[in-house]
Amino acid sequence: MDVATRPARTGPLITLWLLRLAVTAHLVAVLAQPILAGRYLTGDVDAITAHGAVGTALAALDLLVIAAAAVYMVGGRGTLWVLPAAVLLFLAVGLQIGMGFARQLGVHVPLGVGIVTASVLLTAWVWAPSARRARVVRPRGSGARSDRARSAPQARAESAPQARTESARSDGPAPADGAASARPDGGSPAQPERRP
Repeated sequence: MDVATRPARTGPLITLWLLRLAVTAHLVAVLAQPILAGRYLTGDVDAITAHGAVGTALAALDLLVIAAAAVYMVGGRGTLWVLPAAVLLFLAVGLQIGMGFARQLGVHVPLGVGIVTASVLLTAWVWAPSARRARVVRPRGSGARSDRARSAPQARAESAPQARTESARSDGPAPADGAASARPDGGSPAQPERRP
């Protein structure tokens, strides 16, 4: 394939793969946690040591996920919400580790369910086609602002001089809401009045 005919890159590629690997490794460790806790509850006392070790390793994996999310967001122009989600996941895992070592199972177990759910959803998203889409970066200072970007009071203030000018041409008083009204002769306010 010739260089000139090669399709343009449409989204993050390398940075997405880094994020996919980090999130998938995180999910594998997260899914091991309920299995290890269940083994402990069935009488395998050594499983709680492995459960604690994997939980501590999750904090390091979360730092890796945060770094991959930052590279994906900044370098690959990826979706903006991924980095705050990774930071929240890191904070939740930190709280989870503390509650586990403090034996606060009333917080530890439900928080663990939440972490597993969030990790599964994040991993499902990172492997979905929508993760490949690059966010649209608009140039700063271009002066091209859409009507939707302007606030309603700003849009009314900008259109008010035009409405007053058009209503002055119509030989009638300006309407109370600032909008132009139809002229008495049936002409449109946008059309200037023709006098012989």
